[in-house]
Amino acid sequence: MKKIRFHFLPPIAFLSLFFFAFSSCNYHIDVYEKTVTIPKYEWQYNLVPAFQFNISDTSAQYNIYIALRHTDAYNYNNICLNVGMQPPGDTIRYQKVDLPLGNDATGWEGTGMDDIWEVRKLITSGPVKFKKAGEYKFTAAQVMRENPLKNVMNVGIRVEKVD
Repeated sequence: MKKIRFHFLPPIAFLSLFFFAFSSCNYHIDVYEKTVTIPKYEWQYNLVPAFQFNISDTSAQYNIYIALRHTDAYNYNNICLNVGMQPPGDTIRYQKVDLPLGNDATGWEGTGMDDIWEVRKLITSGPVKFKKAGEYKFTAAQVMRENPLKNVMNVGIRVEKVD
């Protein structure tokens, strides 16, 4: 019977590999990401997912994304959302966001597997700074003409710190 030998990296090689894999000149640090499953893939008007996260670094810049997963049977090339943002100790403010999801010429945007498509879209014109430290609340409501909006699987928010 032949013995199987396992070869391990020496500590210095492991540290070098770790440093190389996780270093970059411009990278993003995930601050928050959460998605909510849409029951029966039918997004009703009254389903308004809420997302809460804490911001402690007000000097940093952040990218804010909507993450959306839909099936190939989704009937539209876009989705209109009413996105709310509530800073700590303040009132919620809403912004209508029209996100393109695809077009007839090139098909769906994002990544797809079989008949499921996932897209992550920046909902600001670029990196933003949060003015106050504390807990922020975001909401996302669909405001399309169809109710329920069929074939939407998940919706979420992703916040990245830009370094």
